[in-house]
Amino acid sequence: MPKLYRYRLYPKKSQITKLENSLELCRLVYNETLALRKNAWETEQRNIGYYESKRELTKWKQECPELKTVHSLVLQDVTMRVDLAFKAFFRRCKAGENPGYPRFKGKGWYDSLTYVQSGYELKDNILWLSKIGDVKIELHRPIEGDIKRITVRRTATGKWYTSLLTDAISDKLEPCDMAVGIDVGILSFAMLSNGESIENPRFFIQSENALAKSQRKLSGADKNKPEYGRALTAVRHVHEKTANRRDDFAHKISRNLVNRFGTICFEDLNIDNMVKNHCLAKHIMDVSWNKLVQYTTYKAESAGCRVVLVNPNNTSKMCSTCGTIVDKTLKDRIHNCPVCGLSIDRDLNAAKNILRLGLQSVAT
Repeated sequence: MPKLYRYRLYPKKSQITKLENSLELCRLVYNETLALRKNAWETEQRNIGYYESKRELTKWKQECPELKTVHSLVLQDVTMRVDLAFKAFFRRCKAGENPGYPRFKGKGWYDSLTYVQSGYELKDNILWLSKIGDVKIELHRPIEGDIKRITVRRTATGKWYTSLLTDAISDKLEPCDMAVGIDVGILSFAMLSNGESIENPRFFIQSENALAKSQRKLSGADKNKPEYGRALTAVRHVHEKTANRRDDFAHKISRNLVNRFGTICFEDLNIDNMVKNHCLAKHIMDVSWNKLVQYTTYKAESAGCRVVLVNPNNTSKMCSTCGTIVDKTLKDRIHNCPVCGLSIDRDLNAAKNILRLGLQSVAT
């Protein structure tokens, strides 16, 4: 797998103005491209593809000379994003899912621009971007390989980051025969089939008081005064800090798992259905199981390991020794089998079942 590096940018005020203007122009091109494809289908039943919509950029630059202040490949990437949005829409239609037609971007809802193949150069701690200039970058770790693509992103709190995609190939780890089943939960973040338990950090619960305080200030602020913007930024800072802590935790846990095990088995959970339980929705979203599975999957792929997703049906009810189905409620934390007499923690029992099912699917 190619490597992706993420670094913090420190643009000057004049460069921030140029970046924000570029984002706004990219947003206009996105909406124009979406309107072009939407109107062509509604009026002529004609499907406009990526290359035809990209050719319209020349005409739009003549009508709006400001578009020339944005690198040409950045604008072409905008039309590619629209094309990818339509491909995802048609894929969801064929799969019978809720398709969600591509939507127009409102002001402030376009936060990234991508340089493909050219328009950038990295020297020491300076990143040169076409039409923007030399931007200071904090290279906290060395870059391997040649840079193939650069994406500049603005966060909700006004910070700037860049993601550098290189052609360096990730190093594979030594082959490992160790396998583990992982049962994710709320009381404990995860239970491993070898008996290890990972404590739930509950990041959102820890930040609830600070979030409530900042939201009270926001609700009492006048939208027409500068204090409203400051209060909104404070709320965004709390959310951003919580999200960063959650990401950091998931990255560390996933790296530890990939370094230790060759086969890692998870339940294939349907989170969308689980959060419909309003009593547990906040806690389910706080633990962020999907992040752990996602991060572990791509780390395992680059390291030569594998992640297996198994059907979650009856993993908590089935006895890991004899296979008897033992009904339980959420309050029952101990698995007591009336047939074989096994008595262990229900999460550990589930983790053992997940490991068994994962190894069976791999063997098959």
